[in-house]
Amino acid sequence: MDIRPNHTIYINNINDKVKKEEMQRSLYALFSQFGQIVDIVAMKTMKARGQAFVVFKELAAATNALRQLQGFPFYNKPMRIQYAKTDSEVIAKARGTFGDKDKKKDKKKKPQEPPTSMLKKPAGSTSPPHSGSAQVADNPPNYILFLNNLPEETNEMMLSMLFNQFPGFKEVRLVPGKHDISFVEFESENQAGVAKDALQGFRITATCAMKITYAKK
Repeated sequence: MDIRPNHTIYINNINDKVKKEEMQRSLYALFSQFGQIVDIVAMKTMKARGQAFVVFKELAAATNALRQLQGFPFYNKPMRIQYAKTDSEVIAKARGTFGDKDKKKDKKKKPQEPPTSMLKKPAGSTSPPHSGSAQVADNPPNYILFLNNLPEETNEMMLSMLFNQFPGFKEVRLVPGKHDISFVEFESENQAGVAKDALQGFRITATCAMKITYAKK
């Protein structure tokens, strides 16, 4: 383990039957809980199948994600995660967007670069005025949460990965024929409330800020 910590983590043993676009969205949903993501590169060439790179803005976020998600069952296969051997060279080769100097300039240069910089609303952060989280009308506390304004590509796996980081998570229930709403069940009202507050306004995609309320009893 002589690979030094850096902003980019390398993931392998990913289920290679998952489509590239869905894999990137699911990786974003899973890893963005740890901090701002600059880029995600998933390659589907024969040589690089089942592999991906996630670039974090902060080194601490990359370290946290590596420790917390090591062996996480991602699409039913345990992920193997390590620091990338070089911080951004692999990304530069794959996309042509990052150069060797990025590892030195990462903190200064990256904030204005990706559109994803505005996507994550970590728990406890100040939410942007347009997030709309304060305007969500709510019902009395319930152990079941009601989610709406979900993007079309939302699936059960994606939502489960988001919510199972919270204690008491039981299950996600999608509504057949309605892609933009879902229910998430917890063991108690308090546990549901913690998840609701933490993920209110979370953006699975750039355009859809998730709205969470307690389900009607």
